Amino acid sequence: MKINRLGVFPNTGKSHVMQVLGSFLKLVRKNGMEPLLPDNLAAEYDCMAFDVDDADSMKNLDAAVSLGGDGTLLQMARQILKYAIPCFGVNMGHLGFLAEIDLQNVNKAIGRVAESNFTIESRSLLQAEVIEDEKVINVCHALNDIVLEKGMFSKMCHLSMYINGKASGRYAADGLIISTATGSTAYSLSAGGPLVMPELDVSIITPVCAHSLAARALVIPSTEVIELKAVPGSEEIKLSADGETITEVDNDTIVRITKSPFDMKIIRLTTRDYYQTWQQKLMRNL
Repeated sequence: MKINRLGVFPNTGKSHVMQVLGSFLKLVRKNGMEPLLPDNLAAEYDCMAFDVDDADSMKNLDAAVSLGGDGTLLQMARQILKYAIPCFGVNMGHLGFLAEIDLQNVNKAIGRVAESNFTIESRSLLQAEVIEDEKVINVCHALNDIVLEKGMFSKMCHLSMYINGKASGRYAADGLIISTATGSTAYSLSAGGPLVMPELDVSIITPVCAHSLAARALVIPSTEVIELKAVPGSEEIKLSADGETITEVDNDTIVRITKSPFDMKIIRLTTRDYYQTWQQKLMRNL
């Protein structure tokens, strides 16, 4: 796959990202590719522009890169998802599980992109449908996780869970995380969930601060249909996808979580396997 036009998604809220943006664009051009920027930045850097809401504009992109941390990559993923654009991230944050390239290796990485010296991995996503009165009123997708959690002023979540239509659990907790294998190293991990190889096609159900010693993380096939309902009398519950708040969930609302019809195409530019990533990112203090 030849990359001629590379869409660049910088985290404009980070000063250190903006300080290197100009030199990064020069690096892309030096390697024979044309960098494109969001339409609100393009003129300032004398670049071609793209508009994430314009399908014709997005067809100009052969690939996309985020400059920032994993949060920047996740935001980019939401914007390019329906266009099936392969992507990668340059990590300028802290942990950087998804954005695997750091500034020290960016020259080599961009050279490999220009030479088509990479592989592409497909990562599964989750889809959440918010249903009221048997009508779908909202749909969202997540590369990492779908989360239902208590609001700012509520005490805890009370949720009933159904898998394939069968009652499968009742939770009193601060929240409930449904994550992909990719998202197993994100919020789910901090809540006590397992590490899962990203190639596995599974969903991980992890309670947050459950008020029961019996509530444990559960790993199920991603083909299973999960439905979550607030127990009558529950206080404020928020639904979020990859950290972005989507809506408030009322007592008469069903959240149906399934495997998304989309997948994310991740450009792999290193030979480091996932076991090495765990060692370097999570166990470096041992």
